[in-house]
Amino acid sequence: MSDSPVPPAAEAAEPKNASTPPAKTTMDIVEIMSILPHRYPFLLIDRVIEMEPKKRIVAIKNVTANEPHFTGHFPDYPIMPGVLTIEAMAQAGGALLLTEIPDRADKLFVFTGIEGARFRRPVVPGDQLRIEVTVLNWRSRVVKLKGVCTVEGKVAAEATITCQLVTRVHKPKVEAGATEAAGAQ
Repeated sequence: MSDSPVPPAAEAAEPKNASTPPAKTTMDIVEIMSILPHRYPFLLIDRVIEMEPKKRIVAIKNVTANEPHFTGHFPDYPIMPGVLTIEAMAQAGGALLLTEIPDRADKLFVFTGIEGARFRRPVVPGDQLRIEVTVLNWRSRVVKLKGVCTVEGKVAAEATITCQLVTRVHKPKVEAGATEAAGAQ
């Protein structure tokens, strides 16, 4: 016989806070585009499959033959440029970091450094690039990330990336009628 009037299952249950939604752990392309400023042909992540806020993200890039860089790099043996695999790491990191910035429409994370970049195998059309990025150090405006890209479990590229949060400069939009009127004067 127990001294406690509360059943054991109720003792173990933790109180739930209905006002705090669970942290987002995945993103589709529409959600990615709502966070990142990049667009085709420079948006280099297609889906986020895992995300731990302020710690880690795993994104997917489906590499296809119709991407514009393959027409010249290299026409007879198309290889995704290594700098684009590094950029894909940065974009995945940006998707993770910008989810934590409340005024992200007015901010950008920009490259400030790339260290220890290594390219282990070519990435070719038909590959699915798995991009895993881990936060090494996060200060208020500067973040250091470790990125590893794999294809079928084999490392294709890796690098340590440093980026900085900057204010985004918005150019005023000019309406079509205003430009015609200005040209007529």
